[in-house]
Amino acid sequence: MAFDFDTAVQSPFRMQPGLRRLAPGARQLTPSAVPQRGAARHLREKLAVLWSYPQQALLSLAGFDPQPALDALARHAASEHPDAWRVEEDTWVAPWLGWRVNAAGQMHPEPDTGWPELGAFLQSLQVPWRRPALLSLAFAEDFAIVDASTGCIPWLAVALPSAWAPEDKVGRHFAEVHAPVADNRLVVGASEHLVRLVTGPDRWERFVWTLTAHPRLHAHPQRVDPARWPADLDADGIAPLTWWRTERQTFIPVPGAQQAIFTIQVDTQPMAQAIDSAARAARLHAALASMSHAVLAYRGLDTVRAPLLQWLEQRASSAGIAP
Repeated sequence: MAFDFDTAVQSPFRMQPGLRRLAPGARQLTPSAVPQRGAARHLREKLAVLWSYPQQALLSLAGFDPQPALDALARHAASEHPDAWRVEEDTWVAPWLGWRVNAAGQMHPEPDTGWPELGAFLQSLQVPWRRPALLSLAFAEDFAIVDASTGCIPWLAVALPSAWAPEDKVGRHFAEVHAPVADNRLVVGASEHLVRLVTGPDRWERFVWTLTAHPRLHAHPQRVDPARWPADLDADGIAPLTWWRTERQTFIPVPGAQQAIFTIQVDTQPMAQAIDSAARAARLHAALASMSHAVLAYRGLDTVRAPLLQWLEQRASSAGIAP
């Protein structure tokens, strides 16, 4: 399912969980490639990040066993997308990437389809990470495990973070992970309940959005320009430099384990392309106008709020819709 604009963009804007149950049959994963060696944007960026910064993307708390959750994720992926992912006893197969890896870390290319560069990357990893890395590359989503017994996030495979550092979150309590978020009272106050909820039997999703000057999917804070937009931009100047960044987040239950796999699908589009109607412009104008100073500062929007609102007002007014 694509990002749900009408559900996600609300006014007055509030930092809140925003969870909703997934409909039966709704998919949670998106293959990152197509047959005959067609690489989607997520696969290209993920592979580049994982080659260069594996220690910041593939993370596990010492002593934690992720295998029950990873087995559940692999089975779920195979049930949703059997052409893109298969589980054959202890071997995980990504046909569209052309590789298979067994539990012992032994790798074999699929006939006539194996990508040499992907095989070289998997070979560079420690054995326990080879199957999870193949699974991560096979799908657009990043993954983390939420554990209800401790309330923490003990395992992550996150190559495309949105201005946060995965290496700072591994092993941290759910409430502690969200502590830096502005206006976080609702999320932090409900953290214990939320962990129990998302690690239960139901599947959940939520949506997150922001505006940014950073076009890439990968937005680790060490590799994003803190200055972002140039100073003194007007409405015409800010539009070409602004990107609409969204996340669809879902939770896949791990039966009998009090755990869930947290999935994060990131996307970015030029703002002028994403906000393609007067109605969307009016809706986003209302949400942005209602953000608190703390949220604006946290998202780096405090210095560009005025020109963004002016541009949105102009787009909304072009069809006679007052923001």
